[in-house]
Amino acid sequence: ASEQPLDIIKETCGFAGVFKQIGVIGDSLASGEFESHDENGNIVYTDMYEYSWPAVLERITGTKYNNYSRGGMTAKEYCESFADANGYWNNAYAAQCYIIALGVNDLFGQKQELGSIADIDDEDPKTNKKTLAGYYAQIIARLKKIQPRAKFFLMAMPDEEDANTELKLKHRDLLYSFAEKFDNTYVLDLFEYAPKYNAAFKEKFFMRGHMNPAGYLLTAKMTAAYIDYIIRHNMNDFKEIGFIGTDLHS
Repeated sequence: ASEQPLDIIKETCGFAGVFKQIGVIGDSLASGEFESHDENGNIVYTDMYEYSWPAVLERITGTKYNNYSRGGMTAKEYCESFADANGYWNNAYAAQCYIIALGVNDLFGQKQELGSIADIDDEDPKTNKKTLAGYYAQIIARLKKIQPRAKFFLMAMPDEEDANTELKLKHRDLLYSFAEKFDNTYVLDLFEYAPKYNAAFKEKFFMRGHMNPAGYLLTAKMTAAYIDYIIRHNMNDFKEIGFIGTDLHS
């Protein structure tokens, strides 16, 4: 009864392995981005998907991970151009489960307005207000039309003990409001339960502003442990995973 989401880290990833196909929508921390320098000392950003945490989980669990992520991605770009350009709204890309890890570039890079669930048009998500909340909810709603019974895990940002704490908490609260509004939707609250991403943590798991291979491996294990925790504490919600994408019911 006292167990917390990341208390138990299983090398097998536990019940996070019950899915056959998972789609991941995220930014550089989902695409396995590394930072290097050229001969002039300029920072070079390279997405190395084979080191990303979705790739790690694919290797551990045998689950197919479709990684719809890219360094610098925002919910706005995903909705307005990226998904269409790559055909990601097509039924061929439908998955049993989606992990969404967006918000960093939206809020801290593009200074996008956070918004709230009041920005959602329940009739047509494409007309949601142009805030992070509106674009993020559009992604969920449109994927639900493609795969109505899919499970969604929304990833909150970890606490870095910096000046961004207040906005990260507001982002986390927005995700919880989505989980209340949309069925089959859960929050991976890394702000509350992950280690603090302080200087000591970054010394081990970061390479400049992005993670190193150990950091992405750790993120994979935390993600799997959290999903395993959610499934074990809500077993009835997940008993029909095998029927997602079909007309079958138990």
